[in-house]
Amino acid sequence: MHRKIIIFAFLFGLILSGCSKKEEKLALENVETEQSLEEESKKKSSIFVFVCGAVKSAGVYEIPAGSRVFEAVQMAGGFAENAAVSYVNQAEILKDERKLYIPTINEIAEEQMQKDGKVNLNTATEEELMALPGVGKSKATLIIQYRKEHGGFQAVEDIMNISGIKESLFGKIKELIKV
Repeated sequence: MHRKIIIFAFLFGLILSGCSKKEEKLALENVETEQSLEEESKKKSSIFVFVCGAVKSAGVYEIPAGSRVFEAVQMAGGFAENAAVSYVNQAEILKDERKLYIPTINEIAEEQMQKDGKVNLNTATEEELMALPGVGKSKATLIIQYRKEHGGFQAVEDIMNISGIKESLFGKIKELIKV
């Protein structure tokens, strides 16, 4: 902005001093070049990112160049309740024209189960455990706490040591879990 004022003052001075048409034309070209350079610099200082998936408000967002994933997610209203937050590298620096897809807990769990069809009770994340039928956040937390306190599960049946997991629930998930 300060540069523009100086350039316009220079131009005004040239006009008042009676400069030739050629000098006026050159001065105007310099101003136009300076303005286009400033606009180009502004464009490079911001990027556009398409944020979608498990966010509250998916869309295309203009963010400063060098921004990180967590900043783009914040612009999209934050993570949705079912977002696989721990799966996303929130510190990653974004590039222009990026599609940033935030997966859901179920998508990540399904992906893991597709590898061999089962969730490992000794290594699964909270999100992966929550993808099991009848296992919510509190039961997933208890499963992780149990494996920390007991050095892991020795058999899939050990999951019935968790409060709230009895024969009926075990029957629903026994084919989906492993140790």
